[in-house]
Amino acid sequence: MSEQQPKLSDNERLKGASNFLRGTIAQDLKDGLTGGFNGDNFQLIRFHGMYQQDDRDLRAERAGQKLEPLINMMLRCRLPGGVITPQQWLGIDSFAAEHTLYGSIRCTTRQTLQFHGVLKPKLKSMHQLLHKLGLDSIATAGDVNRNVLCTSNPVESVMHYQAWEWAKKISEHLLPKTRAYAEIWLDGKKTETTDQEPILSATYLPRKFKTTVVIPPLNDVDVHANDLNFVAISDKGQLVGFNVLVGGGLAMTHGDTSTYPRKASEFGYIALEDTLKIAEAVVTTQRDCGNRFNRKNAKTKYTLERVGIDAFRHEVEIRAGVKFALTRPYTFIDRGDRFGWVKGIDDQWHLTLFIENGRILDYPNQPLKTGMAEIALIHKGDFRLTANQNLIIAGVNKKDKATIEVLVRRYGLLNDDVTLQRKASMACVAFPTCPLAMAEAERFLPQFITKVENIMYSHGLANDKIILRVAGCPNGCSRAMLAEIGLVGKGIGRYNLYLGGDRTGTRIPRMYRENITENKILGIIDDTVGRWARERQPKEPYGDYVIRVGIIRPVVDSARDFYDELGRG
Repeated sequence: MSEQQPKLSDNERLKGASNFLRGTIAQDLKDGLTGGFNGDNFQLIRFHGMYQQDDRDLRAERAGQKLEPLINMMLRCRLPGGVITPQQWLGIDSFAAEHTLYGSIRCTTRQTLQFHGVLKPKLKSMHQLLHKLGLDSIATAGDVNRNVLCTSNPVESVMHYQAWEWAKKISEHLLPKTRAYAEIWLDGKKTETTDQEPILSATYLPRKFKTTVVIPPLNDVDVHANDLNFVAISDKGQLVGFNVLVGGGLAMTHGDTSTYPRKASEFGYIALEDTLKIAEAVVTTQRDCGNRFNRKNAKTKYTLERVGIDAFRHEVEIRAGVKFALTRPYTFIDRGDRFGWVKGIDDQWHLTLFIENGRILDYPNQPLKTGMAEIALIHKGDFRLTANQNLIIAGVNKKDKATIEVLVRRYGLLNDDVTLQRKASMACVAFPTCPLAMAEAERFLPQFITKVENIMYSHGLANDKIILRVAGCPNGCSRAMLAEIGLVGKGIGRYNLYLGGDRTGTRIPRMYRENITENKILGIIDDTVGRWARERQPKEPYGDYVIRVGIIRPVVDSARDFYDELGRG
């Protein structure tokens, strides 16, 4: 009797039946009986850059009134490398103010912008506005290659421009080819479906896929959180090729030890002219070898563990017709962003602004959104979003510096009192809009960091930092599983505490305590930071200290020892 094949996940059925991502989205848009999308369309809209959400703060109240939840969409823009013009900024600023429930613009950890609270009747006009501005939201969600990240380097301007150009080329090359987006949202002419998806296939990828281009020595895009990474290698200031890393990813599921975070693996060095061939070969190898039966094990990291790194690399070489050379030497010395004014080698000035949680909104005594619009009206360069939720006013001429300085201070966009610790901390959105949130993150972080700042101050470390990240669930959006201290939501007011990542983002932390409260977490931070202050070696980061003295054992191979209970202190 032959062994029965496992059943494909239902997502595979709906992709195959979607007519290249069309589904019945166009018809659903005309359904005024619900604020949401029905059946398969709930999932299919993700391929068009949207997630259906509702305001969870209002669920119980609306249920008591026998009303449907306040359903709305989170819409995410595609912005390879995070570069946007002032004119584009003004367009999206206006739409956010007039046509979203919350009025805010959010800078994300994927180096793009997203809008929360777009109601279904406003969706087409939002997509058409993006198109008019030269933007779109194609493939910013769903089982495709997502927004391509690129180091936001404000110093090595020539190198950054070259790397950014490759980020755009990779993004365009790996986009879905279906005409569904144009037909549904831009009123494109409907045709008999002759769509071809030579790279992604008619059923697209087994799971989401993330790509970065990074310029050492700054690991500001967290390469080990991503499926495919191109590490820029330079010669005399010019980009000459890339080291390729494959198979990173941070998402996991509580209680399921078959899921785990994983660092990306070194595949080797390639010349510039082979970049797109290698990108396509990695994607198609994952397309054909990835797990389409269990979505929890469908990411590239699990494919590498199942088939083996060498076998995966060899298949990529065959498909690309390119042999990987030995990895070229490179070093990461830090991550995060260079804040304040920095002069580039092109004699232009760049101002990196700290945007807490990436949320650009007019707050009392801090009208950030109005301030950014005022700057966009006069700025002659561009804006660059970072992968750490911050924003760079880039390409400022020396004669315009003083004017920009006045505006950023007037509107609270530049504050000299923000600590290094606050700048090194990050959270995902979580409540009230994320349907996956188990605990608070964005709304929790500011007050929590104030308490951590007090701990740092009490131990004489006010001018130091710990990479600290909070996630409302274990899906990895805030990259907590590459932090020196990571909090991962387990329930309302409770988190799993992870320690032992490193400052450069090349080591995964291990769980130190499970399902504990804020007060317990602060007590542990107070104790370990106090010890760090007394016992550290010169300039030793917190994450390295807790490993060295045995508070926590390092994660060496997350597929095999991440859940080892003996690793906890």
